[in-house]
Amino acid sequence: MNPYLKTYKENSILTAPPEQILLMLYDGAISFVNQAKVHMQNKNIEQTNFCIIKAERIVTEFMNTLNFDVGGDLAKNLYSLYNYLYNRLIEANIKKNPEMLDEVLGHLQELRTTWDEAIKLNNKQLNEENKLVGKFLA
Repeated sequence: MNPYLKTYKENSILTAPPEQILLMLYDGAISFVNQAKVHMQNKNIEQTNFCIIKAERIVTEFMNTLNFDVGGDLAKNLYSLYNYLYNRLIEANIKKNPEMLDEVLGHLQELRTTWDEAIKLNNKQLNEENKLVGKFLA
């Protein structure tokens, strides 16, 4: 990889807001699962394993960063879903089953879309609140 591109990517991650990092992690997990499917079809066991383990690590990170004190039942439900996805990735890797990867992929894509929409709604609400505060301060 071009060293300038690598530095740019590293800096964009280091300076990204948390919600953007969340979406980047989902993109990474989705990409690794897609890559694993291709490697699985090509019977490249080593690369299949590598990609699935990368996806597992991202899902584990999702599990580890949940705040149960703030998130309550939502955090508990997300943890259960992430745990299920993690176990399906392990099972898909052991059985070399692409249908299991498709299932995980569907959930990851749906979660990414949901988070993206939630982030956009939150940003819209914050912008409206800032405009309202600006009117009072003007």
